[in-house]
This record gives sequence, C-alpha cells and structure tokens, in this order.
Amino acid sequence: MEMKKSPDGGWGWVIVLVSFFTQFLCYGSPIAVGVLYLEWLDAFGEGKGKTAWVGSLASGVGLLASPVCSLCVSSFGARPVAIFSGFMVAGGLMLSGFAPNIYFLFFSYGIVVGLGCGLLYTATVTITCQYFDSRRGLALGLISTGSSVGLFIYVALRKMMIELYGLDGCLLIVGALALNILPCGSLMRPLRSSDCPLEKTALENVPDRYSIYNEKEKNLEESINILEKSYGGEETCRSTLANGDWKQDSLLHQNPATTAHTKETETYKKKVAEQTYFCKQLAKRKWQLYKNYCGETVALFKNKVFSALFIAIFLFDVGGFPPSLLMEDVARSSNVKEEEFIVPLISIIGIMTAVGKLLLGILADFKWINTLYLYIATLILMGLALCAIPFAKSYVMLAILSGILGFLTGNWSIFPYVTTKTVGIEKLAHAYGILMFFAGLGNSLGPPIVGWFYDWTQTYDIAFFFSGFCVLLGGFILLLASLSPWETRKKQLPKPAPAAFVYKVASNV
Repeated sequence: MEMKKSPDGGWGWVIVLVSFFTQFLCYGSPIAVGVLYLEWLDAFGEGKGKTAWVGSLASGVGLLASPVCSLCVSSFGARPVAIFSGFMVAGGLMLSGFAPNIYFLFFSYGIVVGLGCGLLYTATVTITCQYFDSRRGLALGLISTGSSVGLFIYVALRKMMIELYGLDGCLLIVGALALNILPCGSLMRPLRSSDCPLEKTALENVPDRYSIYNEKEKNLEESINILEKSYGGEETCRSTLANGDWKQDSLLHQNPATTAHTKETETYKKKVAEQTYFCKQLAKRKWQLYKNYCGETVALFKNKVFSALFIAIFLFDVGGFPPSLLMEDVARSSNVKEEEFIVPLISIIGIMTAVGKLLLGILADFKWINTLYLYIATLILMGLALCAIPFAKSYVMLAILSGILGFLTGNWSIFPYVTTKTVGIEKLAHAYGILMFFAGLGNSLGPPIVGWFYDWTQTYDIAFFFSGFCVLLGGFILLLASLSPWETRKKQLPKPAPAAFVYKVASNV
C-alpha cells in the first residue's frame, strides 16, 4: 500500500503532542518505580534483590520484546496498538494494587505494564516517523522527553498519594490516570493510502511485488499434472475415456450441463494449482528472507565496533539503570533524614535526563564533534560517578551525583546517531533492534544484581563499585574498538601510487 508523503507538520504536530503525553503517562510510572520499591520492601518483607525484579522487568520486558512490538505495529497499525496497550498499562497498574505477594507483582507490574509500555513506545515512534521526514529528529526529541518529565512529576505525585491513600490507593489512581492513553491513541490517525482501493491495489501489485509468478509459465503445467495425479480412480477413468475410442461418442451424447461441469472442474483445478504454486513460492521467499536476516546478523557482529557497542550498551544498562530505581533506598541506607529531602533524588534524575537528551542531541549535530567519542565520554564519566556514590553521605552530595547521572543517562538521544555511524543508515533498523534487545536484558538484570550485592554485604558500596566498573569496562572496550580502524586508516594513507599514476597520465596528455 503506497502511503502519502510525510506532511512534516499539520496533523503531525497533534501526533507529537499525543505521543508526548502517551510516553508521559506510560513510561513515567515504571521509571518512577523507585518510590514504590521502598513500600514493597516494607509490605512484603522480601530481599532487595528479589523486590528489584519488579521494576527491572517493567523497564526491560518492553525492550526485550521489541521485535514482537514492531511486528504488531506493522500488522495492525499504531492506533489500535496504542489503544490496546493503554488498557494493558492501566489494567496492570490497577491489578498491582491488589497484589498479595511479590510474585503477583512480577506478572501484573513487571510483565503486563512492561509489555504495554514497549508496545506504546514502538507505536509512538512509528507514527511520528510516518508524519515527519525533514523534521523527524526534532519530533522524536520532543516526544522522548515525555518519559523524563513523567518521571519528575510521578515521583512527587506518588509520594503524596501514598501518604493520603496508601500503596493500594496510589496504584489504583495511577492506573486510572493511565486510561488517558486511550484518547491519545485514538488521535493517532494513520496516513491514508493513494486513491486506489485497498483490495484492487493488493490484487494488482502482489504478484509483481513478490515476484511469485516469474516462473509461472514454465512450471504451471507441471503443477497441474502433479495435482491431477493425486486424484482417485474416478479421475483416471475419466482421462482414459477422454483419450480412448469413446471420445467422439462421448462428445456427441454429452449434455451441456456435463460440459459446463467439466469446464468448472478444470478451472477449479487450475486455480488450486496456481494457489499451491503461489504458496510454495511465498514459503521459499520467506525462508530466503530468514536466511538473509541471519546472514546480515552475522555480518554485523563481524564489525568490531558493533560488537563492542552491543557489549557497551549491555554493561551500561546493567550498571547505569539501578540508580534510578534504588537511589531513594541508598539515601535511606546512608541515614539521610527525610526532612533534608528538598527534591526527591529520582525527580532530579528525571529532569536532568531530559536536559541531557536535549543538550547531547544538540552537541551531536555539530560537525566537529565525533558522536562515537562523545558517547564513549558519557560512559566513562558515568562509570566514575557511580563509583563515587559510596562516598556520598549527605543529601547535597547525593543530589549532585543524581543530577550528573541523570544528565549522562541522556546519551540515549545520541545512541541512534552512534549506531548509524557504526553500521550505516541502510542497516540501522536491523542493528538497532539487536542492540535494544541487549539493552532490555541489561535493564532486567542490573537492579536485581545490585540488590543481591546489598543482601550479601548489607551495604551498597560494593554494589555501586560493581556498577561503575561495568560501565567503565564497556566504555573502554568501545574506545579500543573505535581506535583500531582509525589507526588502520592512518597506515593506509601514505600509499600515493594511484594518485601518482593519475597525475602522470594527465601530464602526458
């Protein structure tokens, strides 16, 4: 189906607005789970490692299921997926208010809400890319700040609601607020196709588009013969009579109804043969596509920088995600009094993440800045900031470190630039899907690992040293991989043979 050209405005700005509020409503709640984390620790009395699985699943399941989410959006469209996901997010939040134990929360909050958020993220990004072309970067930057603003507001809102209505009432109210995703999703009007009706366009274009009938003239007769051989004795007798001595007599005494029935049977057999051949060719094409996908995946991992990038993004999410979930508990473990909390630490992380996304995105547009090295610098600085958390014993120091970590977490805005620089624009979608899968795996594993370190040592010191080491290791691996092609290029530069040959020919002429 041929879509209209991206309008780069008009109703597209409505799409940007509703996508912003959609990400605000769906992602603000799971990212702000650090406030609920303390309540769940007190309510269920489980270990910190086990309790941290709830928030890590909510953030990681959507990324892990990104291929499934993309398939749903491409099959059904952004509007139906957004509306359905709104019910999932709201229902999962409300259901979590009645959780009898931590295992129920793994399903209701971790899987249901996490999968709904993943579907909504894919739907909002897809519909925004359809409506914008030349202004696509600006539009995606605007909608991505919705999750950061949601984190900032939801933290303060949840604290107030827990004091007024308790943990169960807070989850019910937040789930009711998430129902506003439904009207936002209903405004995601898809771009219409060209003037031709859908059925006509599909019937006319399918053979040419998929090249199914390129060999039809050569193989169709053979397919019909094979189909006829599969019929029983009745068909064999009928073919014998048609080729024997009774041929003329049968033609003379044959009824018109019998002739029509024979023609219909032959037409039916021909159509069945055509459809069988179509299905076989389509299956072969699908298999070839799967083989090509596996081959492209292997080719991607042969790229040293891409292999280092997937290690770096995995280690970054293992070590960099826990602060947004555990920072409040870190302050409580450091004996920081609640009266000293001017602004919640998670709120500081949220607002500084929005600032980091905007400023790092602006820096990435400067031609004299290497985006890959900028990303590596954010990883190294974040690793150092994580290692400094055990030395912070006051609210002011924790607030400063939270702001630094939030700002550096904004490097998500330049990650697509880094991926494009590494693999090229033609392989961006394939490579980005693989990297997001590993990012979701790191999101799911990071907080439980940090929580298990606390259960083992009864302090967060070793846990955050481990987190900082993971992020630093990923940054240095990516740095070493990115420097090797540069050195190879420098070694190849002094060879001037082709240039000298061209100059010699020009001088002779």
